[in-house]
Amino acid sequence: MRILVVEDDAVLRDMMVRSLCDAGHRVDEARTVAEADHFWRVQPFDAVLLDLNLPAADAAGPALGSGLAALRAARNRGDRTPVLVLTARDRTEERIAGLDAGADDYLGKPFELAEVEARLRALVRRSQGTQDISTVASLVLDRKARTFSLHGMRLELPAREFEVLWELMTPPGRVVSKRALSQKLSDFDETLGDNALEAFISRLRKKLGGSGAGIRTLRGLGYMLEAEAP
Repeated sequence: MRILVVEDDAVLRDMMVRSLCDAGHRVDEARTVAEADHFWRVQPFDAVLLDLNLPAADAAGPALGSGLAALRAARNRGDRTPVLVLTARDRTEERIAGLDAGADDYLGKPFELAEVEARLRALVRRSQGTQDISTVASLVLDRKARTFSLHGMRLELPAREFEVLWELMTPPGRVVSKRALSQKLSDFDETLGDNALEAFISRLRKKLGGSGAGIRTLRGLGYMLEAEAP
């Protein structure tokens, strides 16, 4: 998953980012509402982890108010990215305000990092209509364990090949455009080009050989993972 973490507490933000990255996710981070609003507009995310108590912006930036401003702005422009709001445990009004503004779930501080990831997985699973286990022929994705297996044996993949296959299997049978794959795999300072993406697809096809699962190219549309005809 690609996740945006919005938190101004540097220690807490670093802990969450490190934990999510260690679990295999791609993570972008924002410290202010202005940064969050910018990142959220220019980059698609699978989920957003949002603290409501944020500085509006750096001294030279535009003021947007609390974290609710970025959330309301996203919902007003039709963005339905799942949002997990972080709140002070005893601030009921914060939880209500976040849910009313369009948050999908909330988590009170202090919290366990394992629960953060579990809740994010649940939100993304509901938003995408997927289950923890997806199967195409002998290819199996376990989202909770973040593993692929072929014929019952674990399939080891480099990070970006893993992410490409994850996207194609979430859920399988849907067309994923080149642009969507590129955006998920690109950093803000580095864009993944078509040639690099096609190289990842080519290597994945070879590794899936004989599995009964194939990646089909739909010209002008993108790629689709499906069971091959016997």
